[in-house]
Amino acid sequence: MGKPTGFMELPRAERRYEAPSDRIQHYREFTLAPSDAEMAQQGARCMDCGIPFCHQGCPVNNIIPEWNDGVYRGDWQEALAILHSTNNFPEFTGSICPAPCEAACTLNLTDQPVTIKSIERAIIDKGWEMGWVKPLIPSRRSGKRVAVIGSGPAGMACSQQLARAGHEVILFEKNDRIGGLLRYGIPDFKMEKTHIDRRIAQMQAEGVRFRPNSFIGKDIPVQKILADFDAVVLTVGSEKPRDLEVAGRNDYQGVHFAMDFLRQQNKRNAGDIIADDVAISANGKRVVVIGGGDTGSDCIGTSIRQGAISVVQLEILPQPPEKENKLITWPNWPNKLRTTSSHDEGIKHRYWSTNTQSVTGKDGVITHLNAVEVEWKQDGGQWKMSEKPDSAFTLEADLVLLAMGFVHPVHEGLLKELGVELDGRGQIKANEKQYSTSVDKVFAAGDGRRGQSLVVWAIREGRQAARAVDEFLMGTSELPR
Repeated sequence: MGKPTGFMELPRAERRYEAPSDRIQHYREFTLAPSDAEMAQQGARCMDCGIPFCHQGCPVNNIIPEWNDGVYRGDWQEALAILHSTNNFPEFTGSICPAPCEAACTLNLTDQPVTIKSIERAIIDKGWEMGWVKPLIPSRRSGKRVAVIGSGPAGMACSQQLARAGHEVILFEKNDRIGGLLRYGIPDFKMEKTHIDRRIAQMQAEGVRFRPNSFIGKDIPVQKILADFDAVVLTVGSEKPRDLEVAGRNDYQGVHFAMDFLRQQNKRNAGDIIADDVAISANGKRVVVIGGGDTGSDCIGTSIRQGAISVVQLEILPQPPEKENKLITWPNWPNKLRTTSSHDEGIKHRYWSTNTQSVTGKDGVITHLNAVEVEWKQDGGQWKMSEKPDSAFTLEADLVLLAMGFVHPVHEGLLKELGVELDGRGQIKANEKQYSTSVDKVFAAGDGRRGQSLVVWAIREGRQAARAVDEFLMGTSELPR
């Protein structure tokens, strides 16, 4: 694939961004688009490695060497066809996926993996620019009706695949706009929502009907959905946030879940007005973000753009090593220190091995967060945490954002009314082949089934669940897994 000697002749070129001082003035994407010639050079670096471990690293099993080769040869249209054969929405993954494919790249053994994510995004951008992305209209209709509940990436992928198989698909969403956490959980500076909107238009042309403001189990009875459709797919996500159960949590204003904070800013960007009495803003405040993952990073970038005085981040786990041991980790996703673009925009400090003990305030408003350093030691093979003596400290805090992940889907309403069986973690119980739940003709896919995960995993699950539903309805399926 690519140029046989390209990886020896051409260096890896990282993504280029606007300067932090410029990009924090707005909420638009700030990645600088590379030229076709630059992408051709990066595609040329894809070596003939024999076993493309990038396939293993990618949850949707993208055929990466082949579309790298297409870009190298200048055949962008072929590259787009190969890319779309495994991924319905490469602009989503090309924007926000952490690129486990690059971690699995053979060239990552020398810290110079192919820029797979950048090439992927360049291919789909070229496809839209040239008008190559067209609706795929089915040649026949099956007469079967499918309800998909939840319009995140799993629901969108599942709906698109089922519509292309000829089924009548209605995608229900409880919020006012389609997109799930892509719409309201991912900041616009990481992925602008025009990417979702044009996919919605494509899917509508393919026959998918969208029903926002439709809360199944609240606005629409579950039994009506079961009676009206031949199959139902639950792509409801994992939206129950992990809470901070410490003294003062509910006594002072200023402690909020990350998604409530991020959702409001995305709605502002979309032109909505947030009432003053419910608005969450970091403007002029000392912000503490609890949680070291992607959501925490998103809170940092958003807080800085809103005009925070300072932003610090707490993580209960120890600081990872700056560089992984490739001989132990490769080609798997390594645990190592990752600094995001949001960290580069002006975070004051990142605290590791830190646990929150309480929050305190004055006149009903938070003023301080009290924390302690912790140690992690193995006991019988399990890691256990203990507080370090005399390590307690206090941070000034006007706004605390809880970005500690999600525990499982919301059980109240839809899931309880359906009576679907849950697994030991509180997720919807369904296997990875049939995707069927304990309730007849009801299927589940995405974070609500597998737990909090990546967008690329949601797309994979949506595609595979679509095939399983197609087989259930028709006895066989030509949809890819």
